[in-house]
Amino acid sequence: MKVCATSVLMALGLPLAALASEDIADQYPQSELYAKPVEVIPFVYSAIGATAPPTYANAGHNNNLSFIVTDAGVVVVNAGASDALAAALHAEIKAVTDQPVVLVINENGQGHAMLGNGYWRDLGVDVLAHAEAIAETRKNGDFILQGMQRYNGDRAGDTRVEHANLSFEDRYDITLGGVTIEVLHLGPAHDPGDLQVWIAQWGLMIAGDIAFHERMLPIFPHTCTSCWVETWVEKLEPMAPTYVVPGHGHPTNFAQVRRYTLDYLVDLRAKVGAHIEAGGDLASAYYVDQEKWRGLDTFEELATKNAGRVFEEMEWE
Repeated sequence: MKVCATSVLMALGLPLAALASEDIADQYPQSELYAKPVEVIPFVYSAIGATAPPTYANAGHNNNLSFIVTDAGVVVVNAGASDALAAALHAEIKAVTDQPVVLVINENGQGHAMLGNGYWRDLGVDVLAHAEAIAETRKNGDFILQGMQRYNGDRAGDTRVEHANLSFEDRYDITLGGVTIEVLHLGPAHDPGDLQVWIAQWGLMIAGDIAFHERMLPIFPHTCTSCWVETWVEKLEPMAPTYVVPGHGHPTNFAQVRRYTLDYLVDLRAKVGAHIEAGGDLASAYYVDQEKWRGLDTFEELATKNAGRVFEEMEWE
C-alpha cells in the first residue's frame, strides 16, 4: 500500500478544527462511539473523541481510537474506555475491511487507552503497551476501573482490568502487508508509558498523549513538564511528521500540535517561572496569565490546576 505524498488529511485544517467543542452533542448516536471513524490518510482511520472530560454522555470516548488497515491484518491504537467502546470500534473496522485485528496498542496506562483490553483479549488479540504503562495499570487498575464505572453507570457493562500481554521499553517494530509500523517510547511526556506509533513511509504519527490539539492538555501531579518539553524538542521535533493523530483533538499537521502542546508548556513554564522569580506563592500562581489559551476546550477545568502543578514542579528545579 502506498500513500501519495500529496495526500491530505480528511480532518486537516480549520473546518474540522471548528467542530471541536465539549458542548457539541454526541455526533454518532447510533453507536457507543462519540464519532464515526474518519479516514485520516489512506488505510488509517480514527474515531475522534469528545474534547471534554469523560462522561456518561460520551461513554468515556474522549480520546482518539485509531486503526491501521494492511493486507495482512489490522492494528488498533487504543482499546477504548470500556468493552462496549471496543466492540463499537470493532464493528466499524469490520465495515471497512475483512482483515482481522492482529494487534491492539495502548498509548499509555489511562483508562480510555486500556479498559477495553478485555474485549480484545477474549478474541485472542495480543495487546501491546510500554512497560511503564503496564506498571501503572497493575498499580492503579482497580482505581481506574472504578472511576470509569462511576461516570459510565450501566454503560460500563462487564468491563474489567486486563493488562497488556506484550511489553517493550524503547521500541517495538511491526511489519504487516508491506507496512512498517514503529511503536516508540520517545521519552517522558504526559503520562507513564506514553508511546507513539510512527509510519515513516506515510509520514504519519499516531502520537498519543505527547501531542494535544483543540483542547487544553492536563498536567497531572506526576507529570514532568520539563521532561515533556525535552522529549519533544530532542526526539519528536527532528521526526517532523507530516500528519499527526494526536491523543486528543482532530488529526492535523505537526505545526498545529506543536502550537497547542509544546508552545503551551513553554509559555506556562515561563509565566510560572517569572512568578516564582518575583517571589510569588502557590495561591497566586493559579492565576498567572493564560488568556492566550482561553479558546481551548477544557480551559475552565484545567488552566488553574495546570498552573498550580507547574509551580509545584518548578519550585524545586
